[in-house]
Amino acid sequence: MDRSEQFKQTIFNGYDFQGDSIILGTAILDGNAIPQTHVKVPLRMMNRHGLVAGATGTGKTKTLQGIVEQLSDFGVGVIIMDIKGDVSGIAMQGTANAKIDERMQKIGKEWKAKGYPVELMSISNESGVKLRATVSEFGPVLFSKILELNDIQEGVVSLVFKYCDDKQLALLDLKDFRKTLNYLTSEGKAEIEKEYGQISTASAGTILRKIIEIEEQGADSFFGEKSFDVNDLTRINDRGQGYVNILRLTNIQSKPKLFSTFMLCLLAEIYNTFPEQGDKENPKLVIIIDEAHLIFNEASKTLLEQITTIIKLIRSKGVGIFFCTQLPTDIPTGVLSQLGLKVQHALRAFTANDRKAIKLTSENYPLTDFYKTEDLLTNLGIGEAIITALNEKGIPAPLAHTLLVAPQSRMDILSTDEIIAVNMQSSLIKKYNETMERESAYEILNKKLEESAKL
Repeated sequence: MDRSEQFKQTIFNGYDFQGDSIILGTAILDGNAIPQTHVKVPLRMMNRHGLVAGATGTGKTKTLQGIVEQLSDFGVGVIIMDIKGDVSGIAMQGTANAKIDERMQKIGKEWKAKGYPVELMSISNESGVKLRATVSEFGPVLFSKILELNDIQEGVVSLVFKYCDDKQLALLDLKDFRKTLNYLTSEGKAEIEKEYGQISTASAGTILRKIIEIEEQGADSFFGEKSFDVNDLTRINDRGQGYVNILRLTNIQSKPKLFSTFMLCLLAEIYNTFPEQGDKENPKLVIIIDEAHLIFNEASKTLLEQITTIIKLIRSKGVGIFFCTQLPTDIPTGVLSQLGLKVQHALRAFTANDRKAIKLTSENYPLTDFYKTEDLLTNLGIGEAIITALNEKGIPAPLAHTLLVAPQSRMDILSTDEIIAVNMQSSLIKKYNETMERESAYEILNKKLEESAKL
């Protein structure tokens, strides 16, 4: 058997799965796309998480777009972070051209221009469905982790939560928490010391400064009502397609604390809400985190441990998490080891550190007789990647240099008018964008202080 036939047989056997699969592309050997060598990942293994990495401009976003389209067609809900604004084009059908035709002919897969059901979402003041959560839903432990507090300060936070619970004061937003803490260290000091113990002024001051830090990054628009129900991320339309929930984060680069706060809240809420389902034929939800280094670069050790733990456990809920970043080394080792699918686009070697990173990246892939992985990493074309996936038994499939499928939806941004049109069709905007201002800790304590002042 010659080398080409041996390669074809290796790929065919390694990616021959029984159930439904996401087709990523077709395998390449010596620069040529080899027919009948579809590189796939079993749909039921999409809850084993994944990584899409590569230098800027190598096609990472288009790869994610192609994966998201197929997940939607299988009725799987997706939430994807849109940092650059170009993911939103998935709502509109793409435009055929000669390059797409040539690519898809080599892959041996039909291409049909189509748009997908989309909800545009926001955790800031951008238009779309507002994603919010109340302070009380975080609980004292998670809220303390977000603020990066020590054990003593966490004890103070727990005391504030306990006091509000006992006195039936709703902790909805940051001003509720701040007002309660200020009250308990001033006018309510005697009351709190008698019933719960003393609060250190220094600890209270530190907590308030930490709250100001996250408020400056826009967290005040995230905390509050109406709380988002994560089950709404798994909706399907009347054609059986899963909704693609696009979280618009074009201004998040300067707000890494808000981003990591939101991600930890989202993962924790999904984990606590979704029932156990194990490895079913279809995952329940896939979460795609673009510019993943923004979470990990700013995360404290405690926050990082919390995120890593949830990622390990959440797959039993039928949830897959995919990270998109430039270098695999952007992802902590404890997280990287949990990722079953790895799609590596080209890397650029401009410095000695770049070359070290490329060597390290190549060593994280299965050994192969067909490629020199380290050399291949710097010579991949746009829309090409090296891929390894888990088969249905959880065993890594052979490494494959892959020509990737082209998205069927638009590979560009939405216009302002198109964004308005998408939002006009949204049922979730009607559900979540009404501002609620029910009486909470802030109003009740203000009223209490006003009454005391009159005495």
